[in-house]
Amino acid sequence: MRLGVAVVRGRSMLPTYRDGDRLLVLHGGRVVPGRVHVVDLPPGPHGPRPVAVKRISRRDGGRWWLDSDNPREGVDSWTLGAIEPVAVRARVLLRLPRRSFRDLVHHR
Repeated sequence: MRLGVAVVRGRSMLPTYRDGDRLLVLHGGRVVPGRVHVVDLPPGPHGPRPVAVKRISRRDGGRWWLDSDNPREGVDSWTLGAIEPVAVRARVLLRLPRRSFRDLVHHR
């Protein structure tokens, strides 16, 4: 297991996470239904989709069901169907402070 950082893009996880939020994630951990994870979305009609931050809500026949916290934005399992377990990259542990790295370096 290893830690990493993911950046939220878009509005599909509002109000929980905003565009630009940086998240500390755990790669290789177990999937926890009800928690937010970083996932590979299946390809769309126009090709590959970006890696996404989505809430995994439940198991569905050996696959994971994804939800957006903001159902008016983005895609989730209502449009994509459930995803394969290998498509789950990491579990979100917490949101990092909004202070930029530059702010931290200049305040030393």
